[in-house]
Amino acid sequence: MKKVVTLLCGICLIGLTHAATQYNPPPIQLEPLAKFSVDLNAPVWELGTTSDAGKRRIIPITGGTFEGKSLKGRILNNGADWQIVDSKGLAIIDTRYLLETDDGALIYLQTKGYRHGSAETLKQLAQGKDVDPKNYYFKITMQFETSSPKYSWLNQTVAVGSAMRLGKAVFYDAYTLK
Repeated sequence: MKKVVTLLCGICLIGLTHAATQYNPPPIQLEPLAKFSVDLNAPVWELGTTSDAGKRRIIPITGGTFEGKSLKGRILNNGADWQIVDSKGLAIIDTRYLLETDDGALIYLQTKGYRHGSAETLKQLAQGKDVDPKNYYFKITMQFETSSPKYSWLNQTVAVGSAMRLGKAVFYDAYTLK
């Protein structure tokens, strides 16, 4: 009986392996979504070390704009980046804010990502200096929620962004994954 079970398991594994090699996942393609300009013109709240992960910083999002082929509008003054910075300077990005399209639709946006670079680069960014974005890594993922029928496609779209911090603003180019 044990030999029969072993034989059947082997046959099943061979069948699964064949099916997995018969098909390949489609390659990922990026399609431009929008350019975002996010204003951070408010005091930053430093909560200090709140966990083993690092220091909690809350950075208010006070406005901004976004514009793309099928998406355009403004960022409302009601969000924040609930960021954690670890002992090496890695910023773990966790933003939540509200978009209003030019035609009045409301879209909730949450981004998650990372910003890191050399100690000198991070020091300059912390001082509000403009730093060439090639000198640090700043990438995000994006998740949308809306009840608008026109923009409901965003509810099931995976999007990513490449960002930079200049002065009191973050700028990023957003792309959908196709």
